[in-house]
Amino acid sequence: MLPLHANAATKLEDLFQHIDAHQDDFVQSLKDWVAVPSDSSDPRFREQLIRMVQMTAERIRTLGATVQLVDMGLETLHGGQTIQFPPAILAQLGNSTDKATVCFYGHVDVQPAKKEDGWKTDPYTITEINGNLYGRGATDNKGPVLAWIHAIDTYIALQKTIPVNLKFIIEGVEETGSPGLEELLKGHEEFFSDVDYIVISDNVWLSRKPALTYGTRGNAYFFVEVESGKKDLHSGTFGGIIHESMRDLVYLLASLADTAGHILIPGIYDDVAPLTEEESKLYESIDFDMEEHKNNTEVNTFLYNTKEEILQHMWRYPSLSIHGIEGAFAGVGTKTVIPSKVIGKFSIRQVPNMKIPVVEKLVKKHLEDVFAKLNSPNKLKVSLEIGAMPWVANVDDPQYEAARIAIRKVFGVTPDMIRDGSTIPLARTFQDLTKKKVIMIPIGGADDGEHSQNEKISRSNYIQGTKLFASFFLELAKLHEDLQKKSNSNQVKISQRIMSQT
Repeated sequence: MLPLHANAATKLEDLFQHIDAHQDDFVQSLKDWVAVPSDSSDPRFREQLIRMVQMTAERIRTLGATVQLVDMGLETLHGGQTIQFPPAILAQLGNSTDKATVCFYGHVDVQPAKKEDGWKTDPYTITEINGNLYGRGATDNKGPVLAWIHAIDTYIALQKTIPVNLKFIIEGVEETGSPGLEELLKGHEEFFSDVDYIVISDNVWLSRKPALTYGTRGNAYFFVEVESGKKDLHSGTFGGIIHESMRDLVYLLASLADTAGHILIPGIYDDVAPLTEEESKLYESIDFDMEEHKNNTEVNTFLYNTKEEILQHMWRYPSLSIHGIEGAFAGVGTKTVIPSKVIGKFSIRQVPNMKIPVVEKLVKKHLEDVFAKLNSPNKLKVSLEIGAMPWVANVDDPQYEAARIAIRKVFGVTPDMIRDGSTIPLARTFQDLTKKKVIMIPIGGADDGEHSQNEKISRSNYIQGTKLFASFFLELAKLHEDLQKKSNSNQVKISQRIMSQT
């Protein structure tokens, strides 16, 4: 390996030219990865998911990294059966003591996707249309993981010294709440002991303008189950003479929020920090086109009329969404059945100061109180399935300054500093357990449709994102070296002061 100062000879133009020249190769890599249906929510795809993790591990090995596949144990399904969790990847490339060590977190599992759900293309075949690469996982999160790998590969291909030490933690169950990852971090403290910065690229920009994310909402995901009997019944024979579980459930779900989206659970807003005048001004300068956002989401109208209100309710206020009902008839056509047991599924996005145990208690009390008023003999069960805390970072940390400089060099603009309404469980977990500095660097566009039909990443964002990561390595190395020099200088001054007093 060359010494750190040899990177002064590394020119961004050389890196960028190489990336541009090999962009078709990079797109082919994405095609190969998207072709693997690594859906972590469906046990039928578990073998494919494990294969995807193994493919990722092999790709990281080609960089010269040491790779460890960590057994994550067994997953217990709702029916009581067990199935193997995909392994997690811990990898390391470089261990120079005079360099910063950057750990990249990503995931290679995806949300469910079926052509018949409304996809215009096969979700597991990358299809390029008008400069966009359509396919499940293109932006969430296979594209960003590959962009990071390609950035490293660019240094290697050009025989340039990688200016930072690199570590990886890649998982295969992020889309189902990252079970076991907290235990993984606690059990591998030595792996993170020399890490200086943690990078996550698992979200998207707010607009067409590049952005850096410094906060995300958490998530409390609930199941509310109502059971009226042991078997489904004919509505012609039993309709009108029994307490139907579906009717009870719909009433319960309707009690959660009003038509304006305001959550009706007593006490749910008590811990939400009040909006200060200083914070309110932050939203004014952010580049956000309401009409464009409306067109991207393909909805007719929003609940709020101003940019500031929209951003605040996306980022700093909790929200409640109803996601579906398990056990009810949902097929094509008609079926006159009264289901014996139905499970409503909803979530409440958490914001700073909210506490999961408090929210769980409030939700259960509210639903139990509402259910009691129905005088129903049916059985009610409310359970918290996912509890992920919100996360906020310090935008003055060096990793944010390095990313701002890198974005200016790649895109020619200063990025917006944004928060994200979605949940990245590991951001808060990393910050709390490792005590390291965390940054989120999205490369996906606002219209990428992660989790939705027709998910995509633009070829431009994919390639420019690769350049961004390559530039970020250089800028972070420079800032980190400067910080070390200042720290060493201060230590010398303190030592001299102590010596002069003895």
